[in-house]
Amino acid sequence: MEHSSVRELQPILDAVRLACELCRRVQASRAGVTRKSDESPVTLADYGAQALLCRSLLRHFPEDAVIAEEGAEDFLTLPQEERAHVVRLVGQLLGEQVVEEDFVRWLAHGRDVRADRTWVIDPIDGTEGFIHKRSYAVCVGSLVEGQPVDGIIGAPVSPLDEGGTLFYTDGGGAWAEPLGEGAPRSLHVSDREDPASIRVVESYLMGRRSREIADRVYAAAGIDARRTKRYDGMLKYALVAAGAADLFIRGPRDIRKNPHKIWDHVAGAALVLAAGGQVTRLDGHAVDFTPGPALRGTLGLIASNGRIHMHIVEAMGRTAGARWGFLSQPD
Repeated sequence: MEHSSVRELQPILDAVRLACELCRRVQASRAGVTRKSDESPVTLADYGAQALLCRSLLRHFPEDAVIAEEGAEDFLTLPQEERAHVVRLVGQLLGEQVVEEDFVRWLAHGRDVRADRTWVIDPIDGTEGFIHKRSYAVCVGSLVEGQPVDGIIGAPVSPLDEGGTLFYTDGGGAWAEPLGEGAPRSLHVSDREDPASIRVVESYLMGRRSREIADRVYAAAGIDARRTKRYDGMLKYALVAAGAADLFIRGPRDIRKNPHKIWDHVAGAALVLAAGGQVTRLDGHAVDFTPGPALRGTLGLIASNGRIHMHIVEAMGRTAGARWGFLSQPD
């Protein structure tokens, strides 16, 4: 499958950098937080970042499809002064006059389009982290024939670079560079295999069920849970790709009521795969990335350096498969 070159992706890389700067400015302005219909949090930065990213896609890849988390209809329910504030910030970053009509058109770009390539956007993955000034990520991934091909993750808060890190795929490989000044560096997953040395990253907030299962799996696999570090958003995938971590398990949920969303995984999965790692469902089978908001039949995901992957899948099956029926779930 053909991967994009950094030259082709440059407009999107530039847009992710702009979106990261917008997030910082919104955070500094202490703009309010609202709740969507599903009670998940959303901020002005979510809308502003998505507008910047979709504007770039409209200009450079106008025929492609887009799946993005935020909706123009939700944006229009915000108070007029808040909408005007973020529209003004976007215009300042672009150095041009932007009106709300443009902003709304960008937010909605590419929806309900059928195309060979689909871009999948999470403008702020880890909104709770953004709100509480922890880690978060601006994420853009692409799907071709239902498979993650390219991924870009902008992490304004990163353990790898003071001032943040920009992670991206390029021609089938993976790279990172500081969000500030600095040279690109090639990424590759780690070669660690000894369970006692495995470095785990996990979500900052975990439900009781996911916490219990993770602890059981770590114990069964011989992993020292004290080495675990917590981050918000798709930064966890990026750290696996960079070899700074070896394992990330996105725990199970009741997918009939709350399915995993495609925008939470495409960019990260593409990055890990490009860096030589592996991403599967909890049972070791391939993830169904068929374009659409929900990941079909996916109770949870495992991302790893590849060397330890089947060891973790087997530990998952021994400790959680029978107890919670993961391995008997229909596709």
